[in-house]
Amino acid sequence: MSSLPTPKDKLLYTPGPLTTSLAVKQAMLHDAGSWHWEFNGKVKAIREKLLAIAGVSRAQGWETVLLQGSGTFGVESIFLTGVPPDGKVAVLSNGAYGERMVLMLQHARIPHIVLRTPENVPGDAAALDALLTLDPAITHVAAVHCETTTGILNPIDALGAVTRRHGRIYVVDAMSSFGAYPIDFEVCGIDYLVSSANKCIEGVPGFSFVLCRRAVLLATEGWARSLSMNLLDQLKGFDKNGQFRYTPPTHALLAFEQALAELDIEGGPAGRAARYQDNHQTLVAGMRGIGLVPYLDPSVQSHIITSFIYPAHPAFNWSDFYARVAGKGFLLYPGKISQADTFRIGNIGRLFANDMRAVVYAIREALVEMGVPVSPVSP
Repeated sequence: MSSLPTPKDKLLYTPGPLTTSLAVKQAMLHDAGSWHWEFNGKVKAIREKLLAIAGVSRAQGWETVLLQGSGTFGVESIFLTGVPPDGKVAVLSNGAYGERMVLMLQHARIPHIVLRTPENVPGDAAALDALLTLDPAITHVAAVHCETTTGILNPIDALGAVTRRHGRIYVVDAMSSFGAYPIDFEVCGIDYLVSSANKCIEGVPGFSFVLCRRAVLLATEGWARSLSMNLLDQLKGFDKNGQFRYTPPTHALLAFEQALAELDIEGGPAGRAARYQDNHQTLVAGMRGIGLVPYLDPSVQSHIITSFIYPAHPAFNWSDFYARVAGKGFLLYPGKISQADTFRIGNIGRLFANDMRAVVYAIREALVEMGVPVSPVSP
């Protein structure tokens, strides 16, 4: 026997999937014909809107390619489509999502090299410059903008300037930043940027999207290592009839259409960024007030997700702590850092400053229940 529905879902303090508005949820209460002109019109409008958010256009040579699957699918599709048979990729990694790129390349048997920095240190443009000077075989550079392993923000502009100067193709994973951080595609020298529906646009899971230079993608003819994840063939499908080649995530696209409308109402990426910044500042102040400190230095901390160091007390246990906070209606995110014991709290989704105060209160209650001392952090 299934359980009865609760009047309110738990709030998601994660980097995605995330808490969505009621209107976004309600947008999925409709069926859509994937070949019908009405639905194809929505897909076209979504593709155009994403270009507008990015500050680029088709007239400038840019395209949006939508792809079924999570953001990981989108990143992997770039490698599977865009790297030539004799290509080589340099990956900048300071977290789990840079390492996931490495795994993709390993599985595809694509030659690659990894430039690693510690998890609390941004990607190193000078090291990249030296590498590209020494290794002319490298054709592509890949970097993560906001590495949600910690919440660190990497300097995609500086990395892009180096990549452009050396004449290589630049791939940016902007999964957790697109729509809430300003990204100048030309200044950064971006060739491919990937994000997904269930991040800062505040849609639901179901598809990723790749913003790319049309000429760069067209030049990949014949390179694809995958049928279903062939970005060039998907672009050709959109060019031909405006349709996905294979069954599209219709309900997720309907939700995304509503989410884009809500982004406009909020003032676009600038308005959304202001709310997320307020969320982050409120959260950090509240957590410091109960004795919990962020893992990262503020100079490299994003306003997307924040890692906090475990309380140094024997009564603290992550599983017990998580369950207690979840029981109060708040879902946190476990840590992924190898050098420290941390947990993470996302600032994105349909959350506001009062929601951040509420989760801090719930965390305080949980710690008190566990017998973990709660006291403010000294300035």
